[in-house]
This record gives sequence, structure tokens and C-alpha cells, in this order.
Amino acid sequence: MAPTLVAAAVGAVLAAALLGAAFDRRAVAVVIAAAVAPDLDAVASLVVPGATNALLHALWLPLFAAGALYWDTAVGDRSRLRTRFGWRGVRLAWVAIAAFLVAGVGTDLFGSEGANLLYPIHDAYYRIDGRLVFSTQEGIVQTFVALGADGPGLLPLQSPGTTATHAIPTFVNPDGRPGLDLGADRELSLVRSGWQLVVVAAGAALIAVRAARLRRLRELGGGDDPTAETETDAETGGAETDRTGVAR
Repeated sequence: MAPTLVAAAVGAVLAAALLGAAFDRRAVAVVIAAAVAPDLDAVASLVVPGATNALLHALWLPLFAAGALYWDTAVGDRSRLRTRFGWRGVRLAWVAIAAFLVAGVGTDLFGSEGANLLYPIHDAYYRIDGRLVFSTQEGIVQTFVALGADGPGLLPLQSPGTTATHAIPTFVNPDGRPGLDLGADRELSLVRSGWQLVVVAAGAALIAVRAARLRRLRELGGGDDPTAETETDAETGGAETDRTGVAR
């Protein structure tokens, strides 16, 4: 699985890009926590066979959360989330779901071990790995989508196996199987390649720049974001609100 630090860095990039005027230390912490939350299924693998990259990497949890959030903020008569936390809470919730799905699940789906997207309804790990090139003789060649590929998966993607055949080692559970072996050799991977180091550095730099800018604006009395005096979007039900989330 992708190192947790890489997932946290991708979550930081999403926080800096998507939070907008809701950006602050607590909001960033929530988004990064959502980004690394899927990796907790490695702990569950000590008890549940094949839980790593499966139990919290399946699509059902983020889909349910997104559906519930949409119903609360766009369909229901009165949004409980918006009433309690204002438009900032709604924005933060959507960004946290995106971080869970993109940073938490996506980094493993595009990694070497893959993610069990439909677990437990259908047991198969999926991995998106390939190339997209233009050849003067063959035209456009892509190997990401594998139509008719052999394997246990239902989706047209590469499948490295099932929870019974594809054990994923982690620092918590080195052999990927149930049971705690205190004498096992454990390796804590922070980054495994140059591009991962670039992602971590970019995430740290983005958060540092946004935090410094926010601090400078507050010192000047400019609030959170001079470009975000009001919020008018689906999150506020089409009503114009000030930065406190109170509708005008």
C-alpha cells in the first residue's frame, strides 16, 4: 500500500486547493485525517482476514457519506449540518470525502497492491497501472483499462487477486494475515520513490504557503480570504452568506 505519509500529503494538497475560505488549521487536520483513515484497515487485518486495502478501501463508505451529505444539504427541508456549522462545515465535509476517496483509496488503487473496491459484496483487488502513449504506427495505446482481462474482478481493471490470495504486508501486520507476531521484522515506509517525495514536499509547501498567507491576512485585519467575502453556491442553498455562514 502507498505510504501513509503520501496519502497525508495528497490530502494536504486537496485541502489547500478545495477548502477556499474555510481553510484553517482545524479544517486541514480534518481533511488529512480523512485522507489517512483508509489505512486503518491494516489494523483490522490482525483480526479480519484480508482487511488491508479492503475494509476501508471499498467504495461503499464514501458513496454512502456523499449521498447522506447531498440529501442533507440539497434535498432535505433543513440542513442539520449547515444549521450547526454553517457553509464552512458543508465545504469541509465535501473536501473530507474527496480526500478519503482520492488520497486514501486512490493512492492505493494506483499503486502496486491495489484496492478491493467492492468488498465485501465482491472480493477482488483492483489495480490501475499501465501506460498511455501515442505511436506513429499503432496510434493511441493504453493499458489501464483491460477489457476481457482474466482474473476474479468484475471491473475492467487489472486484479492482483482476492483477500484469500493477495496478502498485503504493512508495518502493523508484516505478513498481512490475522495474528500478531511481535518478533516479525517491520518496516515503516515514509516514501518509496522520487515522485512520492515530490508529492510530500509539494503538500508541505502548499500548506505552509496557505497558512502563512492566512496569518498575514489576519495580522492585517483582512479576515480569512480577501477574495471570499461571500459564499453563494449549492452549499448555502443559493443564498448569499457572509463569512460566518449567516444568510443575508
